[in-house]
Amino acid sequence: MKHLFITSDGRLHPRWQEAFPDAGAVADFSRADLTPSTTMIWAREDHPRHVDLLPELRDAGRPFVVISLLPRQDNALAALAAGARGYCHALAAPAMLRDVAAAVSHGGLWVGPELLNRLIHSLPPALTPFDPGADPHADLVLLTERERQTAEFVAQGLSNKEVARRLDITERTVKAHLSAIFTKLGLRDRLQLALRFKRGA
Repeated sequence: MKHLFITSDGRLHPRWQEAFPDAGAVADFSRADLTPSTTMIWAREDHPRHVDLLPELRDAGRPFVVISLLPRQDNALAALAAGARGYCHALAAPAMLRDVAAAVSHGGLWVGPELLNRLIHSLPPALTPFDPGADPHADLVLLTERERQTAEFVAQGLSNKEVARRLDITERTVKAHLSAIFTKLGLRDRLQLALRFKRGA
C-alpha cells in the first residue's frame, strides 16, 4: 500500500515517513501520479486549495483522510460529508496513523472519540445497518466476556488507551480484542460498533 500526502509545500513530515516508509508527497494534486499501488491519500486541512481539493480527491477513486493541526468536530463532519473516510490530527503518532490506515483500508471510517460520541447520540437506532427484526443481543454471545467489555467501552467512545486503563490490559490487547470483535460481528469500524450497541441497549 502506498500513501500519498497532499501538503502546501509538497513535503513529508518525519512522522508520516515513519508510519509509511513508501509514502510520497505533492503540493499540486492535479500533477500527482496515482499509480495502482497508491491506495490511500492524506490531505492537509490547511492546504490552500483544501475546499476545491476535496471533490477532486473523492473523484480520484481512492480513499482519503483529512489531517489537521487543529482538529475540530465541525470540520471533521464537513470532511466526512465531502467523502473523506477519516479525520485525524496531522501529527498523530505513527502507530495511530497506521491504525487509521488499517480501519480505512478495510472499508471503515476513522473519527476521534469526541466526534464518535457526537455521532452516536445524534443518530436514532433506526439508522443502524442491522435488520430491525433481528434480536439485537443474538450475536453478542459470540464474544468472550473480555471482548464484550472492550466493545461496550469502545461503543461509549473511549479510546484504546482509556479502555486499556479501565480493563488493566495493554493497548495491543485492546486492538486484538477489537479485531476479533469486528470479525465476529461483521463490523468495519468503531462507529458501526457503537451503533450496534446503541441498538442493542
